[in-house]
Amino acid sequence: MSDELVLREDRGAVTYLTLNLPARLNALSDAMLAAVSARFEDMMNAPSQRVIVLRGAGKAFCAGHDLNEMRDKRAGPDQGAQALHDLFTRCGAMMQMIPRLPQPVIAEVHGIATAAGCQLVASCDLAIAAEDCRFGVNGVNIGLFCSTPMVALSRNVTRKQAFEMLVTGDFITAERAADLGLINRVVPSADLSDATTALAEQIAGKLGVAVRIGKRAFYDQLGLPLDQAYAMTGQAMVENMRAPDTAEGVAAFLEKRKPDWAQ
Repeated sequence: MSDELVLREDRGAVTYLTLNLPARLNALSDAMLAAVSARFEDMMNAPSQRVIVLRGAGKAFCAGHDLNEMRDKRAGPDQGAQALHDLFTRCGAMMQMIPRLPQPVIAEVHGIATAAGCQLVASCDLAIAAEDCRFGVNGVNIGLFCSTPMVALSRNVTRKQAFEMLVTGDFITAERAADLGLINRVVPSADLSDATTALAEQIAGKLGVAVRIGKRAFYDQLGLPLDQAYAMTGQAMVENMRAPDTAEGVAAFLEKRKPDWAQ
């Protein structure tokens, strides 16, 4: 396997990004954060790619921040205040790229997704997990409450369930993660890749401009009051309806034929 920290493979309109630091359970080291951010930046300007699958090499999806690096940062004269602040700012910026990406991002999760790794799953638009996968925001077990992972987690999971995970540090099963809304579905481990690919290809088969407009509108409306959300999404519908390929899609539906889209 390449020594690149994030591998990219394009299969048609689906791009597979693989965290490639298996010896450290794909920890979000400084270098890994930079590599993921760079790959996401590339995808911002990749109109031919309509879906991203994010996965991990080796035994785990992602074990969170690199604790060795965090400990080293704390050794500075200010006890790591500046270096640690910079780390969490960069990590938060990378997570916030995901909803801004024009492509839906599917997390393909196996092994474990812990702390910032769980945050990464929660930040993705969709997630499929192997049945033996475990999830946790377990920093409290070593005296470090997972405050930044909490942001994404609490936007996926109900308040009391999120806080219980955070304050106990307990791991939950993939089935429980699905019940709580952290992931979309659970599949047998042997079927994980095929199930993720099937979902990615299903989405990639939709009209790209419609999905791009829809994803942007989905996130933009979430924090708005009801009247503003309807006003904003109404404009998104207008934008979408005026797209040439949408006109072809509507015509094809009315004429009971498959649309001949330019994408």
